[in-house]
Amino acid sequence: MTEDTDRHAMKMAKKKVARDKIMATKTDQKGLVIVHTGKGKGKSSAAFGMIFRCIAHELKCAVVQFIKGGMSTGERDLILANFADTCAFHTMGEGFTWETQDKSRDTEMAQAAWAKAKELILDETNHMVLLDEINIAIRYDYVSAEEVVTFLRDHKPPMTHVVLTGRNAHEDLIALADLVTEMELVKHPFRSGIKAQIGVEF
Repeated sequence: MTEDTDRHAMKMAKKKVARDKIMATKTDQKGLVIVHTGKGKGKSSAAFGMIFRCIAHELKCAVVQFIKGGMSTGERDLILANFADTCAFHTMGEGFTWETQDKSRDTEMAQAAWAKAKELILDETNHMVLLDEINIAIRYDYVSAEEVVTFLRDHKPPMTHVVLTGRNAHEDLIALADLVTEMELVKHPFRSGIKAQIGVEF
């Protein structure tokens, strides 16, 4: 057992030296453009995890929801009830497009959400701004991909983090982003007839 323990300790010591050497080269800081996309579950959940980290560190942040409508969600209720002074929360959509069935109205709402998003991003007191489901709004041409990419590239304050969620992220947005995560669907209970459940989906 001692031999195995010693071998493991030596291996980990070597790994630590190599890791410390790599970490010593990572000295820059910048506001990141972060994209969560893919068919798998967890895009918004992961993004809200970062928002709650900001709240825990008392860093001002903001959320703009592009598609999701007025349905109560745990994250929105918690933020509005307890952290509204730290995190501005704007639900600008009226539901998914198959629910509204009104493209002109969806476009109008998405454009209003994008205007609010730009305002919040330009406010340099915001450490992070989450644009929840904006990728869906871009995919349906409610908001121009070119306009979003140009704004983030040319006008986003240098230290502001912007998180964009939703399936089918535009290739130009992926090219611009500093961090892109694609959630891969392996299994989903919906396919087995299980509906969205409190505490999991909302």
